[in-house]
This record gives sequence, C-alpha cells and structure tokens, in this order.
Amino acid sequence: MNTHDLFEIPAAPRNPLEYAASSKNQPILETVRTAIKNKNVMLAYQPVVHAKYPDKPAFYEGLIRVLDGTQQVVAAKDFIPVVENMELGRILDCHALELGLTALAQEPTLRLSINMSARSIGYPQWIQILHKGMEQDPTAAERLILEITEESAMVLPDLVTSFMTDLQGFGISFALDDFGAGYTAFRFFKEFQFDIVKIDGQFIRDIHKDADNQVLTAALVSISRQFDMFTVAEHVENAADMEYLRNAGVDCLQGYHIGRPEIIPEWTQAMYRQTATA
Repeated sequence: MNTHDLFEIPAAPRNPLEYAASSKNQPILETVRTAIKNKNVMLAYQPVVHAKYPDKPAFYEGLIRVLDGTQQVVAAKDFIPVVENMELGRILDCHALELGLTALAQEPTLRLSINMSARSIGYPQWIQILHKGMEQDPTAAERLILEITEESAMVLPDLVTSFMTDLQGFGISFALDDFGAGYTAFRFFKEFQFDIVKIDGQFIRDIHKDADNQVLTAALVSISRQFDMFTVAEHVENAADMEYLRNAGVDCLQGYHIGRPEIIPEWTQAMYRQTATA
C-alpha cells in the first residue's frame, strides 16, 4: 500500500470560506503539506490498559504525527483542528489508516485503534486503503478499531450508522471518542451501536477530588453499560485518578500516567536496542 500513489496534495482551496481559513493558517498548512510530500508522517502509539490489570494493554491508539522542517514533532492540537474540514484532513486520515494497517500486519498480536473523521467515510482513497489492507491481512479487521469523535459523528449520524454496520460485518470495532465533550443526540447514540466509548478527559482530570466530575463520569459509564459499550477513561494523569476510576467501574484507562505516545512502539523497542548495540 502506498498512499502517495493514490492522490496528490491538494492545491489551494476554491471554496471562499475554506480559502479564508487556509490563508489564516498558511504556515501550519504548509508544514503539513511538506510533511506529507517528504513522507514525514508517522504514528505515535499510546497504550490503553485494562483497569483491573493496568500492566496489561488492551490495545494501543495510533496517533497521527507530522514533522516540521527541523524534524520536530508538531503537536496534534496545532494541526488537526486546522485540517479537519479540509482535504488535507482526509489525506492524513488515509496515512493514519495505512500506517495502522502496516503495524497490524507486522505485529500479529497487536490490537490498534486509528482515528478518523466521519468526513472521510465517502473518501475513495480511504476505503481503497482499508479494503486492500484487509485483503493482505485477513486478521486485520478483527484487530482494528476505528475511532470517531462525538462531534464528527453527530455531523453525519445516518451515514455513520450505515458505515459502522457495514464494517462491523467484517469484524472491525468502533470507538466513540471524546464522549461527553459535545452535544450528543441520544436518539442517534442508541442507533450508533459503538463497541467502545472513550470518556472525554475534561471529566477525568482530578476526578478523585472533583465531585461534579465524579457524578458526570458515573452517568456516562451508566449510559455506556446500558448500551453494552466498553468504557475507556482518557487523560488519566495521576495515580489518585487511576485508583478512583478503577473503583468506579471504568473498563480501561489511557493517559500519561499509564503511558505516553511513543514513535517507536513497545513491541519493537527490543529490536531497536539490539540493532543499536550490534
């Protein structure tokens, strides 16, 4: 698979609103375009662990990263919001999926989640990459989790539900990312049938001492259980929060206290160390 053979980096947008946004954010857009052109796009892998067995990863999340002209990693918060509604966002989704499928093919014990926007559902190159990856590795589908943000899912709820139903038939799982961050229409939430719900970090940070967040998180966990969805607490950043969440019935934990995103993933670090000392 090679996404560079599938499309060219888009030129300046023709839509007036998109053009205005492009002009305002030109430096970061040029950084992303250059990173794609030079193949300076990669995944950073962050573990998601079982709450009851925190030393055991349930799966990893593959987070898209780009490098700037000095080979420094650009923070996702600096480029994802800028490209989300543009074709560059669709291209990055393609890269993330391709890299994720490659990792799954290389490590047969790996289970991996990859982020995507609902806007990429109708993007032909994204679908082409997915089907090619499943053809090359018959086990990839059952080990792949696609994460869609709550905000993105609510933009095109009918399309998302149909898309999920089709791909769940192949064994692919779906995670609702940033649950609670937006304005979920619960009539759609019931129909989505996500496999995993990731509770937004704003409800998790300092939850051990925040009574409001405790009540809100309990409600989100209760809703998830009602619909048979697995729960993940995001942004777990200290031991006190981790212990509270384990006792609160959250299924899995993710955050810097558990493990930071790593460009060289855990399952390949031993190989790199052997190569470096050879």
